[in-house]
Amino acid sequence: MAYNGFAIDEYLDADAINRRLDELKVAPIYGVKEDALRNYVENYFEKKCQTSKKMTDEAKNIIPGGVQHNLAFNYPFPLAIEKAEGAFLYDVDGNKYYDLLQAGGPTMLGSNDPVVRDAVIDLLRTCGPSTGLFHEYEYKLAKKIADCVPSVEKFRMMGSGTEACMLAARIARLKTGHKNILKMGGAYHGWSDQLAYGIRIPGTKGIKSKGIPNYIFSHTDEFFPGDLDDLERKLKRNKLDGGTAAVFIEAIGPESGTRPVTKAFVRGVERLAHQYGALLVCDEVVTGFRIGMSGAQGYFGIDPDLTIFGKVVAGGYPGAGGVGGHADCMAHVGAGLDSTGKKVAKALCGGTVTATPISCVAGYTAICEIEKRNACELAGRMGDRLTKGLQERISKHGLPFVAFNQGSVCHLDSVGTMQYAIDWSKLWEVPMILKQTGRRQTEMEHIGAAYMAEGIVTLAGSRLYTSAAYTEEMIDDVLDRFDRVFDNCGLLK
Repeated sequence: MAYNGFAIDEYLDADAINRRLDELKVAPIYGVKEDALRNYVENYFEKKCQTSKKMTDEAKNIIPGGVQHNLAFNYPFPLAIEKAEGAFLYDVDGNKYYDLLQAGGPTMLGSNDPVVRDAVIDLLRTCGPSTGLFHEYEYKLAKKIADCVPSVEKFRMMGSGTEACMLAARIARLKTGHKNILKMGGAYHGWSDQLAYGIRIPGTKGIKSKGIPNYIFSHTDEFFPGDLDDLERKLKRNKLDGGTAAVFIEAIGPESGTRPVTKAFVRGVERLAHQYGALLVCDEVVTGFRIGMSGAQGYFGIDPDLTIFGKVVAGGYPGAGGVGGHADCMAHVGAGLDSTGKKVAKALCGGTVTATPISCVAGYTAICEIEKRNACELAGRMGDRLTKGLQERISKHGLPFVAFNQGSVCHLDSVGTMQYAIDWSKLWEVPMILKQTGRRQTEMEHIGAAYMAEGIVTLAGSRLYTSAAYTEEMIDDVLDRFDRVFDNCGLLK
């Protein structure tokens, strides 16, 4: 197999996968049968996770919902984790789980990698976590990222991927003089007001963004993933009303490739963005240093003007995000000077605990170790093994589920929730779509609970991240556990 340092050996047939997902979303719902789900809840969660339940129930008195992170809201109640090591997580009741959540994707080396941890501990013995002033690892991290990703000539650390997306939009407006932002429908570019638009399901506009007034989105719109004609229509329209400052994409498709796109589409987005005077902004929060050392952009062969990085640039430690890009774009950050020393408009950005010594040393060490261990390719091989095994077991049990992967980003779709889209020319369909996606989301939560009870932690029961900490033997054990869940699945009423 010719991975060539990337996590992907052979790119998937995006059109074929989408056809199968389209069939799944209108098919009768298959999931964990009612008696099996009840058994999992009563005999696993209620009996073996009592401390987790007690802790999170008590936490609800002071924390809304009982937990502080969206990924922790799991059915029937959140689990409290006390140890993370390599490919495994351990809860407060002593239960052990295969970690296919990977903190949402950044821990390419596995959780709590000892080399990264030792570097952090060494720094804490001397400098401490934060000073508010310059530290040498700020430079080392930025230089390492620039060395790995050809489009990144300069890099600015931020506190999160959300902040990085906010800054990228500001840079784009200053660089181009245009005002509108176009983003791929269904993609998630953080939760800032302007970009929390069309998230999860294409066409949703601001439906999923409660608390944000509609006027905030007056200069934000979405284009349908995989549809270059739709993108060009909106670029042409914007040309008559302030122009397009930036086109945001996730190169493997929205929501970390949940609705995959073709290579031709990705390259077409780059061409159209530049044709209409917009910057191409590639969101690599998940794919950066996971698809390859040069990111998904390196695999697809594109040259974005700006790149969004997330948790991995802090090695999974706090302070996790940043913007990198061409020098003429990045001139609008920091001193506000271009390469000739000419003053340019400076984008507003800040962050008291941005680029702390602890986040920079962790990020630098993690990226160096990812490169040294060939972690992207190793994790990709594990993703291929996991996906092939899932496909075999889905077929064995006669289930309509769809399993596919882009390297170490794996998908196991049981209900097709994310394949829905809203067409506002067919208003009468909107209530039905919202009802269907709500029902199917519930079944995703239920099957996710079954996976958890079998010792597998996933992202929302449908996304799975492998890391370099996995071995073939571990993946085979994981597959046996999925097989037990599939054996308890059937057509639901």
